[in-house]
Amino acid sequence: MYMLTHEEVYKFLKRKQTLSHSGLNKEAGLPTGTLTKAMNGQRTLTESHLKALEPVLLQYGIEDFLNRRATVLAIVNHKGGVGKTTTTINLGKGLVNRGQSVLLIDMDSQGNLSQSLGVHNPQQQLLQALTQSVPMPVLRLKENYHLVPSDLELSRAEAELIKTPSGVLRFRNVLAPLLTQYDYVLIDCPPSLNIFTYSALVASTAALVVLEPEASAVKGMYNLLELIQDIKDSFNPRLGIEGIVMAQVSQQLVLHRELMSQVRNDLKGQPFFKTEIRQNIALAESQYVGQDIFDYKPSSTGAVDYQALADEVVAKHPA
Repeated sequence: MYMLTHEEVYKFLKRKQTLSHSGLNKEAGLPTGTLTKAMNGQRTLTESHLKALEPVLLQYGIEDFLNRRATVLAIVNHKGGVGKTTTTINLGKGLVNRGQSVLLIDMDSQGNLSQSLGVHNPQQQLLQALTQSVPMPVLRLKENYHLVPSDLELSRAEAELIKTPSGVLRFRNVLAPLLTQYDYVLIDCPPSLNIFTYSALVASTAALVVLEPEASAVKGMYNLLELIQDIKDSFNPRLGIEGIVMAQVSQQLVLHRELMSQVRNDLKGQPFFKTEIRQNIALAESQYVGQDIFDYKPSSTGAVDYQALADEVVAKHPA
């Protein structure tokens, strides 16, 4: 029989904080305080402890927990400047705030995601993983909040990915080993429907679309929706649309209200998030100084809105 490890039990109990350590000790016949000390780093669980705990923890879902795979969300739009990078950074941190482990992936050769998190000119980046069949380089930003960086060098991979029939599958293959290590993977896609966006969607559970309340918001959306459907039919049958979030919204502008109503009507049948991301200068300021909005100004409307968006996402994927 497979034997649990100390690390697996630790991760499981850290996530399932409603489980009573004393109750589990009693069920497994362990000495009082065993699990509390293990969770506090005061002791390592022995083989006999693990053997006694295994049938107990199986009842509480540890097998499903260990076999879980990350929810992979491609943050997409066909144009730039709508808030994809801002959403990737701050939705990711909002998920971390709710106890989730998150990996951010910079899939744009402009490298805005990496730069906005203080990572410039990374020596190891996504490019090598796509072109040299080496593991993705993962940088730890904070606990449970990690990054695969990119910069302009990534553009060198485009021609190589396009010229090979399996090029569109390469990203999915190099991402696969990381899927059991995280709850969520958020991919910041480029502002175009190119091979990188295509590759991200092939590897994703769903697309999260960021839209601005403007007259041209729907233009190009139909092309994106067609691309998503094409990828669903050809490569990734599980691919769906996580939701559409309206960003850079001004509560004071009647025009914004009218435009958002029009967008929702034009895209009737598509899932929209209830949360709207309001215009907030602190969001731009936080990226300028290389921080997420929760570290930069936790009381701002930007922090409130992105936490609400994260809470909606978590509600869609109950543990």
